[in-house]
Amino acid sequence: MRNKLKKELGLFDVFAISTGAMFSSGFFLLPGIASHYTGASVFLAYILAGVLILPSMFSIAEISTALPRSGGAYFFLDRSLGPLMGTIGGLGTYFALMLKTAFAIIGIGAYAALFWEVPTKIVAIVATLLFMILNLVGAKKTSAFQKVFVTFLLVILITFIVDGIYSICCGGTITKQGLDAQLTPFLSGGLSGLFTSAGFVFVSYLGLTQIVSVAEEIKNPERNIPLGMILSLVVTGLIYGLGVFIMVAIIEPEAFANELAPAAVAASQMFKWLPENAGVLLMSIAALAAFASTGNAGLLSASRYPFAMGRDKLLPAIMARIGGKGTPVMAIFFTTAFIILFILVLSEEGIVKLASTFQLLIFIFINFSVIVFRKSKIASYDPGYLSPLYPYMQVIGIVISFILIIYLGWMPILFTAGIVLLGVLWYHFHARGKVKREGAIFHWFALLGKYQYDELENELMTILKEKGLRQGDPFDETVIKSKISMFKTPADLDRVLNKVSDYLSVELGKRKEAIKKRFLHALNDDAVISLPGVLIFHATYDDVLHPSMQIIVSKQELDGEIPFKSRAVKAPIHICCFLINSDEKPKQQLRMLTRLIDILERPDVVDALLAMDSHREIKEYLLQNENFVSVKLLEGTTQSAMIGRQLMEVSLPKDVLVALIERNNKTFTPNGSTVLQENDILTILGDSKSISKLFKGYMGAEIENMQDI
Repeated sequence: MRNKLKKELGLFDVFAISTGAMFSSGFFLLPGIASHYTGASVFLAYILAGVLILPSMFSIAEISTALPRSGGAYFFLDRSLGPLMGTIGGLGTYFALMLKTAFAIIGIGAYAALFWEVPTKIVAIVATLLFMILNLVGAKKTSAFQKVFVTFLLVILITFIVDGIYSICCGGTITKQGLDAQLTPFLSGGLSGLFTSAGFVFVSYLGLTQIVSVAEEIKNPERNIPLGMILSLVVTGLIYGLGVFIMVAIIEPEAFANELAPAAVAASQMFKWLPENAGVLLMSIAALAAFASTGNAGLLSASRYPFAMGRDKLLPAIMARIGGKGTPVMAIFFTTAFIILFILVLSEEGIVKLASTFQLLIFIFINFSVIVFRKSKIASYDPGYLSPLYPYMQVIGIVISFILIIYLGWMPILFTAGIVLLGVLWYHFHARGKVKREGAIFHWFALLGKYQYDELENELMTILKEKGLRQGDPFDETVIKSKISMFKTPADLDRVLNKVSDYLSVELGKRKEAIKKRFLHALNDDAVISLPGVLIFHATYDDVLHPSMQIIVSKQELDGEIPFKSRAVKAPIHICCFLINSDEKPKQQLRMLTRLIDILERPDVVDALLAMDSHREIKEYLLQNENFVSVKLLEGTTQSAMIGRQLMEVSLPKDVLVALIERNNKTFTPNGSTVLQENDILTILGDSKSISKLFKGYMGAEIENMQDI
């Protein structure tokens, strides 16, 4: 059964899902209610909440670039603190997300009732079913719908802010004295009231972290997750701060404190350049778009929690079932049913505080998880983004969350305690006997060493392989410069190790005997990777300036036994690969190693390599990407203009490089003074667009010479 999700989401998708999940109740409903705690300074509470979420955002960005998996907080907590904490975090965050989503979808029904005489909850249920259909057809289509919502919403909100600032400063809507009166009292509840208000509106920023629940479906997560989250926070924080300030400045304080649609009321006194009531209509439409985007993104994010927990056996396995469109069908159905249930039986009161309190508790755990992962020293924990000011940032995040929880009061705390108890009971009676793993915390504390779960490191290695190379990793360059040796007569492992040690002793400036002994010890320690027909040796040394690779291809299987200590070799062995790197770059070594493994574990790899007699062909096979093209220089063809010229004289498209030349069955790396000859075979590397342009140029009969490419 397939249980992997498609990687379809780019940077704008990340921004749209995160931003769209924030602009609903936070802007269109909560400002007036939040002002009860702090008065006119409520707009500062929004800005303060945005600042206070920064430590948790940095921690989430780090873990999600290391572990881009569906399930968000659940997956992080499970792999760091163990499955019990994963169960608590997963169930709690799942319910908090569904409550917030249900609340947003009810908003659709409430605003629709302003225009049509329709039952609020019936409209909400219909909207939920529509979002379910969108989610079933794929995250990319869901996100496309989301991008339309968010773009439309941002245009209206920016227009609201520009018009509001103009109305306050230049439009004569309010005088300076009037503005002073509107802002009095400014801190009606003192600093305590400001922090209480910040905790109350904290839920407005929770969409910022929803994106990690779909991290598995994000392309280039190491760039797009942190960048998308930061862009979303900056844009949302500015709009919240400026937009709520405009509401405070325009609406009478007593009316504002009791107003459930403050943006629409403020708009009624603005937009003088539009027909009467057009501003109110515009903001109402914006509110509908906001609630719709939050409902859509909320269902998308929430459904990934039961999917991830089902995949890990903490929930029934049916939750991990993937449909024909690459989406978690049963998890989406299950989540939709819960949201509809909440719409039917729950009131809106208290939902915001309940969701905020549990999310703050999750933030405490996540900040602690970063410390656990860093202290565990697991080599394959390789985040593409590192939280700044570690560990102080994480400690600050933990303290901030504790303080805000206290300010939110006892009722939300008791609710959170109830969810924690539910998670403990569910784990004890359902999942405990089915789950055989522990978190990274057991890799940190030496006293708990006997409980270490070795498969965690294997899982992180699998994730590392799926993420692929990081920009700047010199894998292609290492392949191009690699040493290829082909044995056509019978050979054994001793001959292979002698050959490689001879080469590396010169390359590394170390004794041949020491290098050979290192590889033999690796076999005895089971540190050599065994694939069908392939052995991969890997090591790090000091004073290594750049990675080095050597590949042995034996046309006949290696003679003798391979001395693995505790497992059988996957014979017969024909291919031996050796990857060496600096001991100062262990993470890069792991990424390059997982890339090599990914290539060499493909079907028929041994037969393919044995059929090759050219070093160039072997290296091109190991490149395994679309960023190279092979060209043979023949008279009478488009590329014949290159024959007889120095490589430096040939004009190539931008960002391409002639990496290899095969001449008379010998392969070498050229330099600028290399004179190209007829029948040379060139391996040319570059970005995909330049390679495509180069390929079309060579194949196009209308092009007379390389200067035209």
